Amino acid sequence: MEVIPAIDIRGGRCVRLYQGDYAQETVFSDDPVAVARRWQAEGAPRLHLVDLDGAREGRPVNNGVIVAIARAVSIPCQVGGGIRSVQTIERYLSAGVERVILGSVAVEQPSVLGAALALHGEAIIAGVDARGGRVALHGWREQSMEKAEDLVRRLANVGLRRFIYTDIARDGTLRGPNLAATARVAKAVPVPVIASGGIATLDHLRRLRQIGVEGAILGRALYDGALSLPESLQFA
Repeated sequence: MEVIPAIDIRGGRCVRLYQGDYAQETVFSDDPVAVARRWQAEGAPRLHLVDLDGAREGRPVNNGVIVAIARAVSIPCQVGGGIRSVQTIERYLSAGVERVILGSVAVEQPSVLGAALALHGEAIIAGVDARGGRVALHGWREQSMEKAEDLVRRLANVGLRRFIYTDIARDGTLRGPNLAATARVAKAVPVPVIASGGIATLDHLRRLRQIGVEGAILGRALYDGALSLPESLQFA
């Protein structure tokens, strides 16, 4: 199982939100590039970069910082937040990003999703974020009635080859991942699923590994020191 540090960017800084609430923000660094270099030096196999402003506004906002990170490290990066067009996808990929994460656009704009998959296939990931088992959209501000496991099945049927599942109620809380919901999503499709939200102990990683997820994204646990990256990597 791959352990992936997250770097969430808002206003050009590295931050973490509590349950996706923009009003509950903790700033961890004014220099996200330095944070990226730190995680690379500690052995990270990959970085998970999120443009929080972009997710809220529906367009790239911190793309300059994200591109700077991709060029500053030699490990692969995956990027999400505010990506709504094939042109934005191609700009990120041409800047050195390996994978691009589509959220709301994957659900609401099948033509964009289809074009992205036709052109870039394996580089496209769907980010499936849920609250109470139901999919949330547009920076987690809008709630749909579709269940997360139903969405991943639907998207896998049109060619998505990898998913990131985030339980919003656990994100940034250090209370542990929603194992039951994660298991439902992982078992719903025959393609890799990466888990995110609430992971704070080696036991959480062990339980996720038992579920069979491909990777686990670590955020607040690393920044608060609840987990060390080298220890997590060795365990995983």
